[in-house]
Amino acid sequence: MPSLTSRESQTLAAEARHAVSVVLNGTPRTGHAHPRLLLSDFLRHELGAHGTRVGCEHGVCGACTVRIDGVAVRACLTLAVQADGRRIDTVEGLAQANQGRMTALQEAFRRHHALQCGFCTAGILMSLTDYLGRKPKPTEEELRDMLSGHLCRCTGYAGIVRAVMDVTGRTVKEAAHV
Repeated sequence: MPSLTSRESQTLAAEARHAVSVVLNGTPRTGHAHPRLLLSDFLRHELGAHGTRVGCEHGVCGACTVRIDGVAVRACLTLAVQADGRRIDTVEGLAQANQGRMTALQEAFRRHHALQCGFCTAGILMSLTDYLGRKPKPTEEELRDMLSGHLCRCTGYAGIVRAVMDVTGRTVKEAAHV
């Protein structure tokens, strides 16, 4: 996660709600949070970013993944006050940043049936957006290793792998032999 701000080193009164200002999907937003409120809950309940899902609340399933200052993080392991002054990108912001159209990755998910119930999809898309920004042509093994940080009970991951390989311009067969 990006370095801590000076705000995070301050002592915050546990019983008080504190102003938390973020840039959410490109728009400045301010809400209020108790010091122990999770970022996932702050985004959903205070700022209305309902695409951020809460699954396990232990950082295991990956459903709550968002990007903070461009880096994928688990929102259920991050306190809202830690996000003060930062840029937060959620799944709602993907199409927003693409002039209201689905991104190539989202389109590939649709084409390759890479989602079923959709509960985990937002977190997977956010992780993949970060990952593909750093590693634009992963092998299938590298991709599957990255996806191992996400739990999906519906897809079996094959459609997700096909979708990502499609976006990277590779087939699953090609990527496996690199």
